[in-house]
Amino acid sequence: MAEDKTRSELEQRIIQALKTVYDPEIPVDIWELGLVYDLQIDPENNVYIKMTLTSPACPVAGSLPGHVEAAVKAVEGVKDVKVELVWEPPWNPNMMSDEAKLELGFM
Repeated sequence: MAEDKTRSELEQRIIQALKTVYDPEIPVDIWELGLVYDLQIDPENNVYIKMTLTSPACPVAGSLPGHVEAAVKAVEGVKDVKVELVWEPPWNPNMMSDEAKLELGFM
């Protein structure tokens, strides 16, 4: 049970780190935008993130995954990070959190 609590705490710290990474064209972090499709932590605390961008033509397609990797690697307890950029399913504004929708005037 203690291991589950520790893993949950690590996951929360990783999410907080993801909330420090912003899409440069939209003033909302990638977590609230719904750009992170999957977050997995293995028993050795290696982290796997599957994410997308708002558009395949996004100008930061080459650099944003590296920013995500660096932010998560900086979290205490994380051993290694792998970020996979995917395009399916395509991102759409419905994937945003209510907080992001409110911030951007969608609500």
